[in-house]
Parts: sequence; C-alpha cells; structure tokens
Amino acid sequence: MSTLISEYFKFIALVFKNKDTAIINGFIGLGTIISQTAYNIFAFNCPCAPKENYLYGLAAIGVPALALFVIGVILNQNTWDIVSESRNRKCRKLSGAAAFALLGSVVGRAAVAPVTWSVISLLRGEAYVCAFSEFIDPSTLDNFPPTTDAPKIMARFPCKDLPAPLMNYSGEVERRLKYESQLLGWLLVGVVSLSVFLLLCLKHCCSSLGYQQEAYWSHYRSNEKAIFQRTAEVHARLNAAKNVKSFFGFVEMENQEKELLEKCQGARSVIPSLDWNRITGVYMYREINDAPMYSRLNKWANYTNENNEVH
Repeated sequence: MSTLISEYFKFIALVFKNKDTAIINGFIGLGTIISQTAYNIFAFNCPCAPKENYLYGLAAIGVPALALFVIGVILNQNTWDIVSESRNRKCRKLSGAAAFALLGSVVGRAAVAPVTWSVISLLRGEAYVCAFSEFIDPSTLDNFPPTTDAPKIMARFPCKDLPAPLMNYSGEVERRLKYESQLLGWLLVGVVSLSVFLLLCLKHCCSSLGYQQEAYWSHYRSNEKAIFQRTAEVHARLNAAKNVKSFFGFVEMENQEKELLEKCQGARSVIPSLDWNRITGVYMYREINDAPMYSRLNKWANYTNENNEVH
C-alpha cells in the first residue's frame, strides 16, 4: 500500500510542480467558464414541460462535463503512454501501483474542465432551476392557488410563462432553487479544494524524492519534451527533404532549412522502431547504480553510452 501511494504521488508532484501544466489548467478553466457562460446566454432554452425539464437541466450540467472529461483524457499524453505500454510490452513491467498512479494523473488532469463546468453551472443556477422546478410542492408557497396539475404549472416557472396571479411566486421559486443549486456548487468547490490539499499533504509525506529533486525532475521532463519535439520536427523535415531529393533529383529549400541541413550532417537518417519503442510508454522514476533516470529517453541514452564504452 505504501508503495502504491508513493508511486501515485510521484505523478501528482508533476501536476503541481510543473508551471506549464498550471498555466494550461488555468487557460482550460478560463475557457470553460467563458464557454459555459456563453451557452447559458445564447443556447440554454428550458422546455418548461414536466419530465422534459428534468432531463434537459441535468443534461445541460452533465453531458458537457462528460464530453470535456473524455476530451481531456484523449489529449493527455499519459493516456497514449498506457496504450503504448500495453501494445509494446503487454504491461509486463507496469505494476499495479504505477498503473494506479498513471490513471490518477490522467483523471486528475482531465477533471479540470468538467469540474469547472459543473461548478459554474451550479453557481449560475439556470440549469438546476429548470431541472427541479417541477418538483416543488405548491403547498409550501404561501397562499398559492389550488391546482389540479401542479407539476405542469411548476415546470413553467423557469420560462415565466404563467398566469398573472402566479407571476408573484416566480421570484420565490427561483430563489429557493438557486439557493439549493449554489449550495451544491460551493460544496463541490469545498470537496475539490480539500481533496487537492490532502493530495499535496500526502504527496509530501509519501514521496521518496526530496522537494528539490522533485522540482528538478519536473523541469527535466518539461525541457526534454520541448527540445525533443523541436528536434523531431527538424529531423522529420530534413528526412523528408532527403527523400524528396531522391525522387526529383533536387529539392527546394529555404535558406534556414539549408543551414539546418548542413548543420545536421551527422544526424541519424533512420531511427529503428526498436529505439522508438524503448523511449515510448509508461515510465516511473528509477535509479541505476545510484544514478537517477528521469525518463525513458534518459535511460536509453545511458544504456547506449554504456554499450559504446564497452565496445
């Protein structure tokens, strides 16, 4: 159990230590708030009919949140690391603790947008008012006129499509439902905030790495990813230029690309699939002979250098 917790919070550390991740999460949250507000202003349209209100209101809160969660999972690189690990290594080297840590990381990052959407929906209250207006008991409203079809009448309150005598109750019904909606919204904010706080506390208690080394690991992974992507783009461009030249006998390149081609004469023209597979997939922090291995690429480079020294 302690191993599982330790592995899990190594990944949680990356979420909270990586400034780029915090900035991205901030933009995701801001974009979600803007989208939710625009939806309520321009697209939300309560049907004001029994049963339809309930389905429409809950769908307005839950379906976009679910869609945002799925999109977050798809866009998370760890999702495809798990897929690669399963395909290439059949998860033979993926322990239960590592799998739990990765899934926790994927779910945590993907939950930013849906939680934001749900909280803003509840704090605004329109969807909740639409969904639950039909369930209000008219007898709880002072001097409400007797009615034979209460759900049908109450379902019309969100649209204010009511007989004149009932319009006086519109404000009270809306206030009551918005009170419940906002209460749930603030409770959700409190639960999420407390969960984040507890995760941070447990991470500091259970992590096998010191604070400074965790920060270094986060910076290393961020820089390795950025440099790798830039280098891969240049390598792919030059490799494509080489193949185009083989086909046509010449290649049209910009001056900057020509300089890159001359600069990268010693680059590997072909990278075997085996090497790609070795640097792709799930990776948890490891040490070899007291030397930290911060990524699969770090491990591959160390292994390759050792073999070259032997030969």
